[in-house]
Amino acid sequence: MAPRIGGELPFRLSLTGYSGHLRVEPLPPVTREAPVGFFPDLILPPALPADTPDSLLRKIEDEYITPCLDDEVHDVANCGKTWDFEWFGSSVPYLEPSVPQTTLVPVWIPPHRRSKQKKEKFVGSIEATNITDANTMWIPDFEEVEAPHSTEGAHNSSSLLRRPGPPEDFVRGSTSNQPFLPGGSDLSHKAEKYIPEGALNGEWLTEILQGGPLETVPPGFKRGLDLGAPEDDLGSLSFDDLFHKAWLQSLSEEESTEADDLSKGLGEIRDEIGVIEESQANEEATMLEEILSKTTVEIMASQVHQAKEEDQANVKAWAVKGGGERVAEQFFELIPDLAMSFPFELDLFQKEAIFHLERNESVFVAAHTSAGKTVVAEYAFALAAKHCTRAVYTSPIKTISNQKYRDFSEKFDVGLLTGDVSIRPDASCLIMTTEILRSMLYKGADIIRDIEWVIFDEVHYVNDVDRGVVWEEVIIMLPDHVNMVLLSATVPNIYEFVDWIGRTKQKKIYVTETSQRPVPLEHCLYYFGELFKICENEKFLPEGVKAAKDAYLLKTALKKGPSPSRGGSSAQGHGASSQGRGRGGAAQTHDMSNQGRGRGGKRSVPQGSKGSGGKSLQAFDSSGQHGGGAWRSETSQWYSLVQNLSKKGLLPVVVFCFSKNRCDRSADSLTAADLTSSSEKSEIRVFCDKAFSRLKGSDRKLPQVLRVQELLRRGIGVHHAGLLPIVKEVVEMLFCRGMIKVLFSTETFAMGVNAPARTVAFHSLRKHDGKTFREILPGEYTQMAGRAGRRGLDKVGTVIIMCWEDIPEEGDLRRLLTGRPTKLESQFRLTYCMILSLLRVEELKVEDLLKRSFAEFHAQRALPEQQQQLQKREGELIKLTSTIECIFGEPTIEEYYELARESEQLGKEIQDTIMQSRAAQQSLTPGRIVIVHSPKIPVPSLGVVLKAPTGSKSTIVLTLYRGVIPTVSEALLDSKSGANKQPSDGGYFISRKGSRGLDDEYTVFGGSSRKGSGIVRVSLPYYGTAGGTGYVAIEVGSKDFVSICKEKIRVDPVRLLEDVSVAAYSMTMQQLLQLELQYPNEDPPALDLVKDLKINDLDVVEKYRKRQLLLEKMAKNQCHRCPKLQEHYALIKNQQTLMERVKQLKFELSDAALQQMPDFQQRIEVLQDVGCIDSELIVQLKGRVACEINSGDELIATECLFENQLSDLDAAEAVALLSALVFQQKDASEPLLTKRLAEAKERLVKAAIRLGEIQAHHGLQINPEDYARDALKFGLMEVVYEWAKGTPFAEICELTDVPEGSIVRTIVRLDETCREFKNAARIIGDSSLFKKMEEASNAIKHDIVFAASLYITGLPSIENSQTSH
Repeated sequence: MAPRIGGELPFRLSLTGYSGHLRVEPLPPVTREAPVGFFPDLILPPALPADTPDSLLRKIEDEYITPCLDDEVHDVANCGKTWDFEWFGSSVPYLEPSVPQTTLVPVWIPPHRRSKQKKEKFVGSIEATNITDANTMWIPDFEEVEAPHSTEGAHNSSSLLRRPGPPEDFVRGSTSNQPFLPGGSDLSHKAEKYIPEGALNGEWLTEILQGGPLETVPPGFKRGLDLGAPEDDLGSLSFDDLFHKAWLQSLSEEESTEADDLSKGLGEIRDEIGVIEESQANEEATMLEEILSKTTVEIMASQVHQAKEEDQANVKAWAVKGGGERVAEQFFELIPDLAMSFPFELDLFQKEAIFHLERNESVFVAAHTSAGKTVVAEYAFALAAKHCTRAVYTSPIKTISNQKYRDFSEKFDVGLLTGDVSIRPDASCLIMTTEILRSMLYKGADIIRDIEWVIFDEVHYVNDVDRGVVWEEVIIMLPDHVNMVLLSATVPNIYEFVDWIGRTKQKKIYVTETSQRPVPLEHCLYYFGELFKICENEKFLPEGVKAAKDAYLLKTALKKGPSPSRGGSSAQGHGASSQGRGRGGAAQTHDMSNQGRGRGGKRSVPQGSKGSGGKSLQAFDSSGQHGGGAWRSETSQWYSLVQNLSKKGLLPVVVFCFSKNRCDRSADSLTAADLTSSSEKSEIRVFCDKAFSRLKGSDRKLPQVLRVQELLRRGIGVHHAGLLPIVKEVVEMLFCRGMIKVLFSTETFAMGVNAPARTVAFHSLRKHDGKTFREILPGEYTQMAGRAGRRGLDKVGTVIIMCWEDIPEEGDLRRLLTGRPTKLESQFRLTYCMILSLLRVEELKVEDLLKRSFAEFHAQRALPEQQQQLQKREGELIKLTSTIECIFGEPTIEEYYELARESEQLGKEIQDTIMQSRAAQQSLTPGRIVIVHSPKIPVPSLGVVLKAPTGSKSTIVLTLYRGVIPTVSEALLDSKSGANKQPSDGGYFISRKGSRGLDDEYTVFGGSSRKGSGIVRVSLPYYGTAGGTGYVAIEVGSKDFVSICKEKIRVDPVRLLEDVSVAAYSMTMQQLLQLELQYPNEDPPALDLVKDLKINDLDVVEKYRKRQLLLEKMAKNQCHRCPKLQEHYALIKNQQTLMERVKQLKFELSDAALQQMPDFQQRIEVLQDVGCIDSELIVQLKGRVACEINSGDELIATECLFENQLSDLDAAEAVALLSALVFQQKDASEPLLTKRLAEAKERLVKAAIRLGEIQAHHGLQINPEDYARDALKFGLMEVVYEWAKGTPFAEICELTDVPEGSIVRTIVRLDETCREFKNAARIIGDSSLFKKMEEASNAIKHDIVFAASLYITGLPSIENSQTSH
């Protein structure tokens, strides 16, 4: 029935339009049935396309994501606002081009290589006219390098391409700068663009086309994240699989079933093919394993052997010997255009060095003193000037820097940088101390970019305990573009040291050396007016020593009853022999010379009687050790020596004395000597007047200045650290001119000062090295003796050893004159400033610096071999990792192994004590049950003693053997012991049958009761089996006994050891097996250590009982009675040994194996405790301040700043307190301090002790009181305070017993300390402290202390009378 709507109105449903909308149509009033059934059979397609995921995505993007304006809402007419917009004017933004990632730069090629390059480049060129131009003009090639980023600066980048910093930091750098990346390390490659290897060799493309595993490392990354294998096998899809999958998805539902069938069919076919291929692959793999298993060991052994041979062949790969004769013969052909010319013929080693410098290569020059090493440094300066770059000359001491500045100023554009002087820092050639260069490297000074050469003078100074670390730091931190010229005296391990430098910088270092002296030396002993030659042309002459001893014996015989006390006093006073005279004498001399000094004593001494340091001769003469005849004897010896040398034309002479006091006393003893002519006196007077004219009036009349001038006029000089700097320079210059005939000097005169003499004399062969008295070393003797002989003036240089009361032994002299110099050794140590400086830089690590130090050189060189060993051991470990199948169920062999290992360790500690006891030795009688283990019996086994130990012979034990019986031993037994023969008179036995049990296995046993001969005829070890259980008779030592049991059984040693009766062994084994059954889960009880063995040592008893508990646990373990125990035990032992070796190798290859890593970790904890760094090792403000302090203990100085200890002090008091950080002399007199200074001193000492306690708490070997005493020395507080207030220098010298030179040196260093504190105040933001430090610096910079050096400023014209090169 038709539906009726709205008054029974008929209707129908239909689709209208292209949209296909449903429509209700009214019908005529005619009744129709089922209007829904009137739908037309043909339905028109929809007018709009069907919605798809893509169309829906585009619709959503257009409606909700794409930005657009609503015309109705944002129409200008509706808003009522208008804007004038200029479409084509300035409003159009100008888009800057993006910063290029790379840029093109010219490639610099050394001149000696350009000709060959041009010839290859232009051969075959069509434009023949350009060939001539190409040969005359160098056209560089270009390479693509990474371009600097605009945001990279000194504060956040270590690249050489970073933007320059402020101009004021160009030379010195700043603590906010990052240092440039050191050369030769992997760090320099970190910033480069990384391209994976797979993208270079095409592996990625192959994997895409042919299928491959899923990638875990994103493109451009060095490492990725491995999330494990996917559940379904998506990692091996290829293009075919992808197309097949897409084809299946595109099929309709009607075809999907058919496609599934097809895919299943393909899958089954693939599975069948895979099974076939897998079986074939398994068969091939099995065959391959069988083949490779036989040769793996040989191949790995040959690889290790080959690696060792290659490593041995490349030991000196980085240290290369110079060109040799070929370079000398073709020198001017190889280098036609020298950077500088020389007015003399160059030596062979000089030509070799210059040749390599021209090739832009680093060189190490080893030669004797005055051999001409400076020529190489000069040529490096000339090359820097030619290439428009810079060269840096570093020296160990400031005096050498000043002298080299004067020498090089005549030839080059030279600047000078020291702690207190900065002259022309923009010069192309800079001279500085090594500490200044280190500071520039850590502070990232931009001038480093311009440096081409760094010349290290006196490289053997790396052996210095206090400052040797500076040389290593500088060598490590130099960037890659800097080449090195290393000048050193001859040392025995040149190639070892150079190899370290080459490996560190990853560049070859060429060694040029010479053992020839420019002037040969002859060595003599001087005894009572006679010279005895003992060495000539490097050949020792023992007859000279014999002649000197004969003269000594003759002199002694002529004496009538010499006083023993006088002889002893003389020996101590002079300290000349090598038999102990110098030790007590020099120490007492030093102590007595300081008596009466200081506040009261020194002021009471007349000025005319003072020495250079203010010491009075009366104090020396009045002492009980140095008065009377001994001193007069030494004075007469000096007069005699000078007269002899003058007659033979051997003046001038440098006399090396190993103390300042000795120099002064020896010079003052020659009061009647006058060695200069009237013209020389006049020249000396004029020179001194001009030199000292720069001093103000009171300073010119200082006792030291007057006394030295008086000595100089007579041709006598002194040179030591106690002299004022200007006085030392006057002495050096006059000596170079030849005005000084006799110079008494300490060994500092031999360090770099270019002032050779005709003769060198040694007052003594003993010295005090700051800790104790010792003989001088061969290297030290060679360094000082090298000053003898002036090149171009003398044919032979003379070296004299003074003999005062006896003659040194021949062996001592031979070792001294012909012995090898001291090896170069690392003095590298960690400092807090070093750690903080490196922690500021993300790219650098302290561990990297430790690895590259000379101390770690040998360990790092062995790393490749250790890596090969690690790979080999890991491979062996994988092969041994097999499942142990235990017949008793779940294997517990690992637990058993650990128990046995712990038991064995305890046994090593107590076994000697137990077995050496008399009771233990008496208990080891035949038949005693014991438990033993040895290399042949790796696990504790039950046994019985067959023969007790006698004399040096060991105990013979028969023990159970649960291992494979060696067949070789049986054959050896048959051939040697005759065990297969029937016993001659010894009854009979019935051999066992295989079907019988243990109880009735041996039914008949007979034997002889005869007495044996005591001769052991069995060949040990003797293996056999009985009742299915193996046994072995073996000799064991006292350390092989695990325990001695209470049980005993009956044995027949004669038949066991002499007759070698198999039946006897079987019977004995039957008793052992029955005993083992008697104690099923334990070993037979052992003898009591106290009651039975009579041992009462508590420690031994405790360890013995602990060991017995372990043995009980082992006996209860199911593996204890296992037939395969030894097999499984050997397997697990090999596994554990390999695992331990692998673990050890991994440790040795890690940073934790570094020698100073524990010290580094402890210092890190200290820095965290004091607040210099946080828990994430980020440098805090306190740490930045500590980086500024280089002239004293950085921790104490930083704590002083942050505790405001200087806030209540004025400028003079503050600088006086800071003097404690830089003053170094230990035995200075006690100063008289004001109340505020005394309180400040007490605060600083408490802070130092507290820091010492913190360091000791974290494991550093530091005593807090000793740490404070060594770091702070307050001997010059009063002197500095008075000097800052304006007190004249002559008056402040009366306040202390410290020599004048040490006072000046301390105050000069204080100026550097004030500058460091001023920079620290700038970092903190403390303006008052900044002004106070500036005021303090100005207060101490005046008069003689800061008088300009004669080497730097205008000075009298001096031409050296010596010509040296």
